[in-house]
Amino acid sequence: MTDRLPIPPTRNARLQLQRQLDFLVGGHDLLERKRELLTRMVREQLATYRELRAEAARLVDRAYYWLSITQMRMGERMLRQAGLGLKPALSVKIRPRSNLGVEYPAVRAEQNPLEPVSLMWTDAGFDKVRQRLAEMAVVLARLGEAEITLRRMLHEQRKTQKRVNALKYNIIPRYEETIRFIGESLEEEERNSLFQVKRLREKAADQDA
Repeated sequence: MTDRLPIPPTRNARLQLQRQLDFLVGGHDLLERKRELLTRMVREQLATYRELRAEAARLVDRAYYWLSITQMRMGERMLRQAGLGLKPALSVKIRPRSNLGVEYPAVRAEQNPLEPVSLMWTDAGFDKVRQRLAEMAVVLARLGEAEITLRRMLHEQRKTQKRVNALKYNIIPRYEETIRFIGESLEEEERNSLFQVKRLREKAADQDA
């Protein structure tokens, strides 16, 4: 049996509860629509995340393939020296975004033009490594954005689902049960009043006779 709210069974209380119940039902409908939208967004974001993860894995393998070849040709010491003083290969901008109450970073990563290396002993594969690593980093930045967004959307979806369930299975039923109880109490009180009036009239009629 659903618990009732601790409110006295009066007509004014019933009117106030009915207004509150109408508000709660409207809030439940809005949360339900939000939950449905979040569920759709989570599915779309999950598909994006999986595509980026597969692409990132492919680019990581290709970048480290060229890195291993260049390292064998140049040696680790020369490879490190060649990388000293190079300007960043990426330009990254991170801005906050929000959608349906979900805040997440919007990452924009772009490759910068490769600067020529003046060292005579660098291998031709060195530029290939730089290019592949930059391509990999761009996709990894997008993958990071997709993963953070997905996690926050899932968190908001679960939180919204809990609120929907609380309204549907706990709060709204309590209000409905309390309104029903007050209605039955008022009807019983009205029947008792009518019965008392009838008894008084019968008593008065007997005295007149």
